[in-house]
Amino acid sequence: MGNEAPKVIIITGPTAVGKSRLGHRLAKTLGGEIINADSMQVYRYLDIGTAKPSPEERTEVPYSLIDIRDPDQSFQAADFRNLALEAISGLAARGKPILVIGGTGLYLRVLQRGLFPCPEPKAEIRRKWADQAAGQGEDFLWECLKERDPTAAGRIHFRDRVRLIRALEVLELTGRPLSEWQQWDRRPEGPEAFLWIGLRDDRAKLYERINRRADKMIRQGFLEEVEGLLTRGYGPELHPLNALGYRHLIKVVKGEWGLGQALELLKRDTRRYAKRQITWLSREPDLNWFFPEEFDTIRERIKIFLEG
Repeated sequence: MGNEAPKVIIITGPTAVGKSRLGHRLAKTLGGEIINADSMQVYRYLDIGTAKPSPEERTEVPYSLIDIRDPDQSFQAADFRNLALEAISGLAARGKPILVIGGTGLYLRVLQRGLFPCPEPKAEIRRKWADQAAGQGEDFLWECLKERDPTAAGRIHFRDRVRLIRALEVLELTGRPLSEWQQWDRRPEGPEAFLWIGLRDDRAKLYERINRRADKMIRQGFLEEVEGLLTRGYGPELHPLNALGYRHLIKVVKGEWGLGQALELLKRDTRRYAKRQITWLSREPDLNWFFPEEFDTIRERIKIFLEG
């Protein structure tokens, strides 16, 4: 790549569409390396439920930004941007094709366009909301946010205290909802050139794939993974343990749900999440959409981008 601006290939799409499989195959074919853009794969010990690449796959292709935080450590979009840009710079210096793979749309947008101009956190405001929530029950923060910013409330789990408080804090500081701030449309601010590849599939096929993957995760030991996290002392209030699957199976471990009930609700909620991802990504003007089986077409599109 010489001294030219780094060329970055983004591969995204809804959960279970086949991003990881296709991205891994592309990286092997191109001799490239992968930067993870899945907000849950950054956490250690969350392996099966986040569909991390296997140890074997990680020996075939180098991956960055996987297993870099403990579940009780913070990781924000700004952290992702800083670390991803650092990784991009290192790969470009070695002349390696750069593939950024994941379905966390906010991470991908801040990577290309910079952080949205949202105010810095204020400890006293966060403390105030935390104190109020302590005496009002676990639904209090979510109900407050739903009243003021229903769009943001629809994206945040009702027990995710960190994100709920942040959304309420932004409202208080700016008078504008977080959902508006996150719709900013800034142009790329770095020297990097980006090619966005979006994977799509027939909705019925995608939903069937989601259902099969949930069954497979259980067979692989997902419930035992959740038990292990709780045994390590990581509580259900932590942001990563409110993620899809983890919050469902915690209820099984606690005896509140049966495994069958949890599995059906996990499948339903994952299908709903995929639908939200599709809606989010459909607003991205730079996306080039392909079906997962169009490997050769995608590879040729990438070659033109890299050689252009």
